Amino acid sequence: MSVAEQSLKLIGLFESELLLHLMLCHWNHPLADDADFRNDLLETAAEVLGASVQGQKLIDNLPPAEMNLVAAFWYAESTQLSESDLPDDEQITQRKEWVNQLRKAVPSCFCASDRLF
Repeated sequence: MSVAEQSLKLIGLFESELLLHLMLCHWNHPLADDADFRNDLLETAAEVLGASVQGQKLIDNLPPAEMNLVAAFWYAESTQLSESDLPDDEQITQRKEWVNQLRKAVPSCFCASDRLF
């Protein structure tokens, strides 16, 4: 079973909600305490994982089968920000910082596993 398939199975568990909340809090996402935002992000991440299981490549250097929860959360938020018509304000700036900080903090989540050795 691929990482993407395993992650898709995990996304509905409480532990995924907890991981997302901890990630949002640790890297100071401005909407970390917004339950509706977290639920929407979980749903979007599930769609990302589903697309990856179907073979859709969404992140450069990360094969679809290796999409993981962290990368799915990152992709869901970064896509929402890039497609948003919201004007840049402090909250949008903080959200963009979260996306950047996350990718820098755990770069191994964003590349093929064979590049880690």
